[in-house]
Amino acid sequence: MRTAATILGIIRDRGSRGLPLDDVYRQLFNPELFLLAYGKIHRNQGALTPGTTSETVDGMSQAKIEAIIAALRQERYQWSPVRRVYIEKKGSTKKRPLGIPTWSDKLLQEVLRLILEAYYEPQFSSHSHGFRPERGCHTALTEIANDWKGTIWFIEGDISGCFDSLDHDILLAILREKIRDNRFLRLIKNLLRAGYVENWTYNATHSGSPQGGIVSPVLANIYLDRLDTFVTETLIPAFTQGRRRADNPAYVKVSHRLAQARRHGRSTEARTLRQELQSMPSVQTDDPNYRRLRYVRYADDFLLGFAGSKSEADEIKRQLRNYLCDHLKLELSEKKTLVTHGRTHAARFLGYEITVLQNDTRHNRTDGRRSINGVIGLGVPVDKVRAYCQRYMRGGKAVHRYELITESPYSIVVRYQQEYRGFAEYYQLAYNRSKRINRLRWITEQSLTKTLARKLRVTVQKVYDRFGAIIPTQRGPYKGLKVLVARPNKPPLVGLWGGISLARVKAAVLTDEVVPLRIGRAEILTRLLADRCELCGSQERIKVHHIRHLRDLQRKGHASPPPWVETMASRRRKTLVVCHVCHVAIHAGQRRGATRIEGNWRAG
Repeated sequence: MRTAATILGIIRDRGSRGLPLDDVYRQLFNPELFLLAYGKIHRNQGALTPGTTSETVDGMSQAKIEAIIAALRQERYQWSPVRRVYIEKKGSTKKRPLGIPTWSDKLLQEVLRLILEAYYEPQFSSHSHGFRPERGCHTALTEIANDWKGTIWFIEGDISGCFDSLDHDILLAILREKIRDNRFLRLIKNLLRAGYVENWTYNATHSGSPQGGIVSPVLANIYLDRLDTFVTETLIPAFTQGRRRADNPAYVKVSHRLAQARRHGRSTEARTLRQELQSMPSVQTDDPNYRRLRYVRYADDFLLGFAGSKSEADEIKRQLRNYLCDHLKLELSEKKTLVTHGRTHAARFLGYEITVLQNDTRHNRTDGRRSINGVIGLGVPVDKVRAYCQRYMRGGKAVHRYELITESPYSIVVRYQQEYRGFAEYYQLAYNRSKRINRLRWITEQSLTKTLARKLRVTVQKVYDRFGAIIPTQRGPYKGLKVLVARPNKPPLVGLWGGISLARVKAAVLTDEVVPLRIGRAEILTRLLADRCELCGSQERIKVHHIRHLRDLQRKGHASPPPWVETMASRRRKTLVVCHVCHVAIHAGQRRGATRIEGNWRAG
């Protein structure tokens, strides 16, 4: 039997060579792929969230994998409709639908995702950055900052309800061009049309790829790759012209006069002419024989940078709208699809402000040339900082947070540090990072110290006296707060606030998948394949017991925890491989609230 690494390697090789993929459905009979999928998603936040049935990752076993494979062999696997819930859109009062599949469907979707990603990833455009290995928001923004110098117009693109609007027939037709296996295609077709349950009512799905589905992002990328191809093979060649901009005649004339003044020793005149040169462009910014169009996409958001006229930028937008409507049955959002002048206004992309910088007084230290003009500036939007500050403010002032008063000082400090670090680290690429985020840091620290003061019933000054510390970092020492929690026979827990530099990091890269895909034997898989209960040693009907958090093991009011709690706590694991009898006993003990269920362990 081939290993998962071998199967995916063969599929990836065929994709990189542009060869069709056939006989792929038969690879779904390999349990190695399901074990790999389980190892990748069992830690996901939603693994213990039930869909339309009570099934979750808890109770995962080899027998469950065998049952899924048996159903696939006979082509009778039935996708369950997803459970639809609504979550708030980031930065908006509106809510978007989210589908929650059952655990077996999640597992099979992850196997499909592994196969589709391995095959299509080598074929995707280099300008696509969303939901791809080793790519993300920062790689998209870095491409803009590094390659778009000289841009005049930004065309911001946003597709209305993209995930909900993907046409099933078009998507299946795109897949059919490269995948020559009808059984595999039928499986995906049945997934797309499985429907959803909302308020206990079943609803059919006639279009779209369910948000929340594990395979949805790669299907969306396969669909929108057609847009990438249209832009790179049709629009960019049509709107690219000339090798370089023509010289500005006025600049050339003044530079000749400057050379003559220097040659004849007229230093005062030379100084005046030099200042005049610094106030005018060296090339024709409106050169009719020079055009450049550049493109970046992240999921359903995309941005184009154009060096040319406003009328041509509007024409590019029109062609994009027509192509999406006529070929992909998608619609551009008129409200969010804007044509923005880069020097006078800021475009918005992935939470950043994108501008074209202009400053005639900034010069390169080596050759004296103006080093800023025409360069792309990535900035922190003011409204983002204000909105983030509001969670720590009331009545225009920083206040304590009531919901954290019951937490320990260590937990409070760690919580504030995590929230602040997440915002600050995302904007590492911003040229105005320090200027914009300094106020957020101050507001957050004021709220933190007031929360600790209310918790400990002391003044804010005493909080600084008690927890104030100098935090050493690679960029030097920083003032901050430090909370130590002593532990017997272990190093103390250390909670830090501060020590995060706000200096710009041009080479910062935060990808959607920080850890690259490594196909190996994960620790949980090795334990599952050992096929032995870690409590009683039985080899009958082995499963994996899962919990959400280690803190769930801490049950107040019980002097003697049950053996399974002691085992998981001592190993600091959120999983425990057990037999069926022990697993039933664990859940029975949880429901009864019993402190010991030793009789059940003996029965195992």
